Amino acid sequence: MLVSRGEAPLGIVYGSDARAEPKVRVVATFPADSHDAIVYPVAALKNSSNAGTAAFVQWLGSKPARAIFVRRGFSLQD
Repeated sequence: MLVSRGEAPLGIVYGSDARAEPKVRVVATFPADSHDAIVYPVAALKNSSNAGTAAFVQWLGSKPARAIFVRRGFSLQD
């Protein structure tokens, strides 16, 4: 991030990115109704030959995974 390296005085980033960078201080946030929801979809390829694909996709919705997302600054939808 340019801000964390001192290359820019201000920047606009996802809240989760700002939270992950200790050198960044959040000075303002956009209201939730000022933009569409930020969504990170996941999908498994229909013909995937990787046996762990379905298990990983399922794990992403598990309580342990959800706790990790929240700790990293993501808000979750049910």
